Amino acid sequence: MNGARKDDAESYEDGTGNLNGLRSSALSNKLSGVLSVSYTDSEISDALRLLDHKNAANTPHLRRNLRLDLLKDVIESNAGIVKDFSQVAEQLKRIGSSIASLEQCCESMRQQVAAARLDNAPVLDEATALLDQRQGLEKKRQLLAAFQKHFVLPEEDIVRLVTTTEAIDDSFFALLARIKQIHSDCRVLLGSENQRLGLELMEQSSRNLNSAYQKLYGCIQREFQTLDLENPRINASIRRSLCTLAERPALFESCLNTFSETREQNLTDSFYSALTGSSVGQEHDLMTKPIEYHAHDSLRYVGDMLAWVHSATVSERESLETLFISEGGEMAQGVQAGQRSEPWSAIDDNSFNGEKALSNLVNRNVVGVARALRQRVEQAVQGQDDAVAVYKIANLISFYRVTLAKLLGMGSSVMEALSSLESSARRQFETLQSDQTASMQTELTQAPPDSSVPDLLDDNLLQLTALMKSYESSLTPVGSREEDFAPILSQTLKPVLDACQAVARNLDTPSHGIFLLNCHLTARNALQPFDHFTQSFLAHIDEEIQSSSSDLVEYQHYFFLHVSGLHPLLTALAPLSDSAKDLRESRTLPSFQPAALTEAKQTLDDFLPSALIDALENLRELSDSNLVATITSDAAERFCEDFEFVERRLVAIDETLATDEDDSDEGQEAKAQEHEEGRILLRGYYPRTSGEIRVLLS
Repeated sequence: MNGARKDDAESYEDGTGNLNGLRSSALSNKLSGVLSVSYTDSEISDALRLLDHKNAANTPHLRRNLRLDLLKDVIESNAGIVKDFSQVAEQLKRIGSSIASLEQCCESMRQQVAAARLDNAPVLDEATALLDQRQGLEKKRQLLAAFQKHFVLPEEDIVRLVTTTEAIDDSFFALLARIKQIHSDCRVLLGSENQRLGLELMEQSSRNLNSAYQKLYGCIQREFQTLDLENPRINASIRRSLCTLAERPALFESCLNTFSETREQNLTDSFYSALTGSSVGQEHDLMTKPIEYHAHDSLRYVGDMLAWVHSATVSERESLETLFISEGGEMAQGVQAGQRSEPWSAIDDNSFNGEKALSNLVNRNVVGVARALRQRVEQAVQGQDDAVAVYKIANLISFYRVTLAKLLGMGSSVMEALSSLESSARRQFETLQSDQTASMQTELTQAPPDSSVPDLLDDNLLQLTALMKSYESSLTPVGSREEDFAPILSQTLKPVLDACQAVARNLDTPSHGIFLLNCHLTARNALQPFDHFTQSFLAHIDEEIQSSSSDLVEYQHYFFLHVSGLHPLLTALAPLSDSAKDLRESRTLPSFQPAALTEAKQTLDDFLPSALIDALENLRELSDSNLVATITSDAAERFCEDFEFVERRLVAIDETLATDEDDSDEGQEAKAQEHEEGRILLRGYYPRTSGEIRVLLS
């Protein structure tokens, strides 16, 4: 029984456990379902938002009746919507009846309009025709007004354009531009079928245009008569007038001719005024001396005239640039337009060059000045007898010629005058220099007693130095300077040096070489500062100096050989070789006998103490002490070499004789005797060594 109870109890416990397990599983499923719901779902979000709007408290009653409350709200909302739609249906019925009545009214109106259109159709057609006619007339009126505005000038404008009493101002140029445009546009009218209107307008515009240019031409001519180019404030209207008149080449050329004639006369009068200090209609400035005040000084006289011409030319060009050359090239445009319109009356050619035209105009203005300048300078050059002054004048003319060539070009009258004057001055210089050189060559017949530089050569070098200083300041290109100056050296210095060469031929040695060296050294010292254009001539002088120096080295060497007594020994040994036979024969020569060698030794000993002083004394008249030392040193070196040669031969002779005696049995007695007299044979009589000689002659 107890066992049955125990089983029943176990069965009850198992059943209770299963029931609890099922409840726990259902709750966990609900929790899992609730937790698995995503709040990003739109339906869940809308439901939660609607529940939130109800602002209901979270109570058990509300949670139990929530579904019923929501269904109640939905039913009430649907009932409200049905009620609202019933009102809309009633309003739509009223609108339908109103539309029907409007359709009836519109139909009645359409019938009335159709009846009225039938009655008014003729009137509308007539009104349309009138409107079209009015529009055509308006177009014609506008066309006529535009034609008159473009092609017809008012009478008062024509009077202002062609009447000479009216001033030339901006309005004149505006009217002139308009009439030119009218004349150009008339070509369009000539292309139509009826050309009468175009021809009449072109004839009228051409007549007015010519009258306007004639008025402009007369005004410019009057302005040119009173124009002051020195005034920096030139009237701007003149420049504009010239640019405009350039479109008529014939009138423009006539204006330029008149202007050139006036400027030529003015510049010529100003030049004569600067020369003489007075001029017709002008007051002389007492503070400025006239150029002719310095006519006695040809170089300053010519320089002042050239400086005035240069200054006047530069001023003239600058003034004409201001007057005729504009920044926008208006003058060139006007000339080119005139050449296109009147090709038969073109000034030069179809291509207008403003700078070239300006240079030609300046050249025409200074023709009178160039003529007067040539006359005065030629007189100054022909009246000058100083070759240096004439050469300086030629260089001065060359300087201004190169300077003015940049302003005027090579074909101008001033450049032609300067080129002619430069050639004339150089011919005059060559003539004077030739006469002077011939006179010097005649006077230079003998050298000074002390072999110094002749006074004529000093004078010639002073003159040449002045010429070289003048040439150095010239504008001759560096590359051609030496070639350009070579003829001057050939005309001035070379003949005098040749005369010195001729004089030196009559002198004895060493005066011949000393005299030539003094002359060439002096000439080289004068040319050295200008070696950039005298290099070739300096090279020739250096060759002459080297030749004369070599002659003096030979003389000094001869002096050393003969005074030292070495010459007989050297002469005796010269034809012999180093062979043993010649060396044995040398011992028998008279110069190598004991007495002769003893005498030679004594002569050498007497010579050596004062040898160098005596040698330098031979060249005391040479002006360059360094060259004296060099020549003497070279001669002494040659003497030392000769002495070494003699010394080697003497040693070789002694060695040869000693060898021969050693090989001979019969020479034993003689050998013993020589030991008693002294072992060295020839060197005993002539013991000096080359080392001693070099020390004493150094």
